Amino acid sequence: MRRINGSGKGWNTVFAFALIPLSGFAMDIYIPSLPDMALQLQTTPAAIQLTLTLFIVSYGIAQLLVGGLIDSFGRYWPNLISIFLFSIASFIIATTSSLEMIYAMRILQGITVAVIAISKRAFFIDMFAGEELKKYTSMFSLIWSIAPIVAPFLGGFFQIKWGWTSNFMFLTYFGFAFFIIELLIGGESIKEKQSFKAKAILGSYAQMLKAKDFTSGIILLGLGYAMLLVYGMSGPFLIEGRLHLTPEVTGYISLLSGIALFVGSSVSRILIKKPFVKKLTVATLLQLALAILITFVTLKVQSLYTLMLYVVLIHGLAGFVFNNFMSYCMTRFPQYAGKASGLVGGGFAIVTSILSSTLANTIHISSQALLGLSYSILTVIVLVLIVKTKWITGEPPKASSEEVVKEQASEKSFTTAAIAEA
Repeated sequence: MRRINGSGKGWNTVFAFALIPLSGFAMDIYIPSLPDMALQLQTTPAAIQLTLTLFIVSYGIAQLLVGGLIDSFGRYWPNLISIFLFSIASFIIATTSSLEMIYAMRILQGITVAVIAISKRAFFIDMFAGEELKKYTSMFSLIWSIAPIVAPFLGGFFQIKWGWTSNFMFLTYFGFAFFIIELLIGGESIKEKQSFKAKAILGSYAQMLKAKDFTSGIILLGLGYAMLLVYGMSGPFLIEGRLHLTPEVTGYISLLSGIALFVGSSVSRILIKKPFVKKLTVATLLQLALAILITFVTLKVQSLYTLMLYVVLIHGLAGFVFNNFMSYCMTRFPQYAGKASGLVGGGFAIVTSILSSTLANTIHISSQALLGLSYSILTVIVLVLIVKTKWITGEPPKASSEEVVKEQASEKSFTTAAIAEA
């Protein structure tokens, strides 16, 4: 099998970065097309919103397993096969009128994107070390944030020009282009394949989940991202259905949401040394007050500007809170770095999908006031968990010498997920 050598390292690094935002593109690009999909497929908004839920659930569950598998079978072939299957699934979605087939293909997309994302993150661990590795991994958050900024904007343009299927045709072409690139210049980066030890992995998961602060952190990540997904599910219908604006406007507002998320995450990095519980409590209280205030305003006035207030203020604060808890969870168990990454990434994705789908289907968000109610419910739960949880704000507890020995024997099979997604 061809291995990546010095001459091909640079280009493979560029293309690895290019694939990191794929999960966001696969989820966000067709958000402006949700109302048109419901109309063309002659189904309900809830049925179309389920395509988002199925993707993120399959993506989350797959992350729990993929790291160990690609340590056992290598990066190249699982990644290459996944890119090909992702493209095929995108093409089928674009050409079918069967909602059941779309559901099945969205699940396949979620699984394949998990393999692609973790394979490419593993590439950096395989090829770089020390300060050079830190330099590249510090760029992950910036690269990943491109998707929620750019994808809905592109999706709105595609929707106006060619309809909802064009979004999935774009993903088809995107996938096939990278499939060809991988065939031409890609190769294996893993230095030594490891055995897959399911018992050791499950034991480590159990130990981490017993820590209440770690489990709370995963739930809080899910709550934070659920705010964004609830908007993603309902926003297009509020903009295009209630306000009678175009899908292009939906794309612009989603672009604004992505920028707000990026700014909130950036501020969290600036304030990283501030007291953990205090800054998160203040941010969440502010978020709750703004959600309630804007909700009361929208009981009388609903316009694009009131919706923009939600998107800029609530999503910006959500980005701030989310980034803090992501950092906390990823450093909580340094002796289980790889497993913690897979558990956090998969766990919060599952929590997000359950919460957002439940809210969307029980509240039936048909107005901006109901969107504000959803934000308020999620924020109250966040506030309660922050206050009730005993957070470890100093150095994370170190493993005992016996734990270290055991971990060194099993951690080799899970190093690929050591870097968190954003």
